[in-house]
Amino acid sequence: MSILHLSFYSAFTLSSLGLAFHRTHLISALLCLESIILSIYIALSIWPVENQATSPTLIPIFILTFSACEAGTGLAMLVASTRTHGSDHLHNLNLLQC
Repeated sequence: MSILHLSFYSAFTLSSLGLAFHRTHLISALLCLESIILSIYIALSIWPVENQATSPTLIPIFILTFSACEAGTGLAMLVASTRTHGSDHLHNLNLLQC
């Protein structure tokens, strides 16, 4: 395993662990999701170069598009929850109260 693969795997793993264990604020969950998507995007962008593919794939562009939509939706949820509940703590959000 090369150092490049190790760095992508470790970035994905650390981001997933951060999302699993540090769920107190919505902004920290959104940052962990963004780092997960960024590591997937970089890995999929490097993949055709490593395999000597003649044409790059469109999958990284789709991933980048979905991550931009996810970031916009996440920030909209952050603003809405801060306005309604006064903070971005995840324990204040309850689907049964909405």
